[in-house]
Amino acid sequence: MNVPSQRPRIAVGRLYHESNRLNPQPATADQFEIQRGEAVFECAGSTLGGIIRYLRQANVEILPLISVSGPPSGLVDHEFYQAIRKELVERIEASRPDAIILDLHGAAASTEIADLEGDLLAYLRRHVGPFVAIGIGLDLHAHLTDSMLENTDICIACKENPHSDVVECGMRAAELTLQVLRGDLRPVVISARVPMILPGAGETASGPLGEIHDRARELAAGTSGIVDISIYNVFRYADDYNIGQVVTVMTDGIVSLASQVAKDLAWAFWDNRERFVDDLFEIQDAFEIVRSQPANRPYVMADMGDRILAGAPGDSTVLLAEVLDHFAELRAALTITDAVSVKHAQDAGLGATVTLDVGGQISPGLSSRRITGKVIHLSDGAYTLAGPFHGGEASSLGAAAVVLVEERVFVLLTSKPGFSHDPAVFTSQGIDLKSVDFVVVKSGYHFAMNFKGIATPLLVSTPGVGYYRKGIFRYDKSRFWPEHDIDLKAIETKAFGGRSISR
Repeated sequence: MNVPSQRPRIAVGRLYHESNRLNPQPATADQFEIQRGEAVFECAGSTLGGIIRYLRQANVEILPLISVSGPPSGLVDHEFYQAIRKELVERIEASRPDAIILDLHGAAASTEIADLEGDLLAYLRRHVGPFVAIGIGLDLHAHLTDSMLENTDICIACKENPHSDVVECGMRAAELTLQVLRGDLRPVVISARVPMILPGAGETASGPLGEIHDRARELAAGTSGIVDISIYNVFRYADDYNIGQVVTVMTDGIVSLASQVAKDLAWAFWDNRERFVDDLFEIQDAFEIVRSQPANRPYVMADMGDRILAGAPGDSTVLLAEVLDHFAELRAALTITDAVSVKHAQDAGLGATVTLDVGGQISPGLSSRRITGKVIHLSDGAYTLAGPFHGGEASSLGAAAVVLVEERVFVLLTSKPGFSHDPAVFTSQGIDLKSVDFVVVKSGYHFAMNFKGIATPLLVSTPGVGYYRKGIFRYDKSRFWPEHDIDLKAIETKAFGGRSISR
């Protein structure tokens, strides 16, 4: 049993990954940025950054553990996960904190475990016991499980998509965890789950999701005793039991209205389910806009089917083929994950003319494209995200090469899938975004925020494992609308927490 000291000792860390089981390539250690000890304090533009910022203002001793973060990709290699889990616990046991606050995504899975965060938190709770406060800040696309709620005192999500409030989420998670530690808050969490995913319309500033979030803010502000309302729009490529939208209502002690508030918001998802659709451009239509409306150039096209930020490999050549075959007057820049082609380009050297069969080697059903061009840039792929989403964070494309095709198309070949939602991916590799008519990013939402004022966004309907379409992916454990016929008669709630750990 830990007794809080005069100056509380708070351990902080991160394990952040969104794991797409449809991506056949496991996420191994080399796909993650890992910081240990004092280097953890450099993670500024994230939920972890918000946790640290708040704790620095709160007169506590901050104990940095480990930060492990990587772009969404395939299932996490289980041995790597076990090694990180072991190291995290060893660092916690060595530091003997009064509380632990973690930045977790909430939709991570390993090659053996569907609920990685639930497993991690249960393992952590077993080792630290019941009297150490545990707080977590999650992505709103978390697959929230009972294990996450059972093994934490504070569990909240960011509230916006694109995720412009991740730092604020971390600050709030830290604030509430310290309140628990002081005995000022005795959190009770009521959760309500709806067996459905959002096929589209995932932005929180408009549409049905915007309406639900507006209502949640009104209820949180107008209901005495409510501390937080978090809404989880489950990751669409997980396959686990109890997949669905989840609403959690956190109260200080038991508040009688909390269950009804959770149910009302949950029913709002079900009642509006047919409205959750995306307005995407077909490939030909998107290119015609770029060609016919030059005043809005440069454009930034979201390759929705090959979204790295949904865990796709990033190796699609569909949009590359379109600009090469049908739009000879357009200049473009795009990324393709292809470690083999990178090596060929690097072996050839700067200035060399190379012929490569790029992409299409990882994503099921896609094919490579032969290109001939000049190698104009080579690097180790290290860069810093410009933000605002994860701004200031170190990231990597792995070894990288830029091949200029037909003197107009910059093909950025990467050894690893990178956070391509950010302009720094291109500018760090010597590509001037003002020199092209459009760039292609492997992102569906966050890119619009990071490219604001730089390029005009277009969401393009493309093939791949990064975009949900009914009936094309296999689900063995999950049952949800619209993939399955669901006759929803009632929404049940569950209660978690209510204990006191203060001394």
